[in-house]
Amino acid sequence: MSKALDILYKVLDFQSGSLLTASEKPTSALKRDDWIEKGEWLDDDGLSISNPGSFVEGVTLANLLVTEPRPRNPLLADIVKRIGLAERTGRGIDRIFEGLLRYGRPAPDYGRSDATSVVVQMSNTGSDLGFLETVLREEERTGRSMPLDSLIILSRLRQERRLIITDLTHSTQKTEQATRVTIETLVEAGLVDAHGSGRGRTYTLSAKLYRKAGQKAGYIRQAGFDAIQQEQMVLRYIGENGSIKRAEVAELCRLSMPQAYHLLKRLKDSGKIQQHGVKRHAFYTQKS
Repeated sequence: MSKALDILYKVLDFQSGSLLTASEKPTSALKRDDWIEKGEWLDDDGLSISNPGSFVEGVTLANLLVTEPRPRNPLLADIVKRIGLAERTGRGIDRIFEGLLRYGRPAPDYGRSDATSVVVQMSNTGSDLGFLETVLREEERTGRSMPLDSLIILSRLRQERRLIITDLTHSTQKTEQATRVTIETLVEAGLVDAHGSGRGRTYTLSAKLYRKAGQKAGYIRQAGFDAIQQEQMVLRYIGENGSIKRAEVAELCRLSMPQAYHLLKRLKDSGKIQQHGVKRHAFYTQKS
């Protein structure tokens, strides 16, 4: 037990660490085995904690967030929960993720785990208090804690700027349908902006979040990319095929029919293409 407490104190001393993250990881390891071979170290990348032995059977990196709790020693796990060192729900990993992500810090990394040990690394990246304020305001608005899936999606978008739904399902470890429900909820809340439609629909952080972070130009670069790319795609299609119809624009750029109409109108108004025919018989060519 002294080894467990030693690691607990070191985690608590970890720069920018949160109490939630610090208190959960040692007890998770405590329920796995004895502490003789445990290891922890600080380096330029952050704090790492290792525990001998692989993940419990049935637990992998691909289902770490969604699999049912599987303690290696059920009796010891129950004792630890009864004395208040861990939750009876057995969702300690969720709490580690939440404790980092809500402060705008990178998710914990279990990627160095292998058949001989489980290793978790927590980055020493500083907290983003502006992001935390956004999370707290949203929690105040909804009257509940922000779900882990939402925190994961916002974190990915903060790091990688623009993603499609399949990028995000890998991180949430949920089905595409479940992930889509979560991200569309974030769109409705004004935290995420959606661009395009269908399977080509992409997502970025909203203009509101970019403004709060003092990165107005960053949002314009992300949102403006779609329009420029779509115009180039339409002009290239016309150059190769001679003409294009609205339905073809919608399919090419993965847009709704009204969005395709506005794209064609924008190109026509700028003098880049010309219209022939009307309504459903209309087609467009490059302006000569």
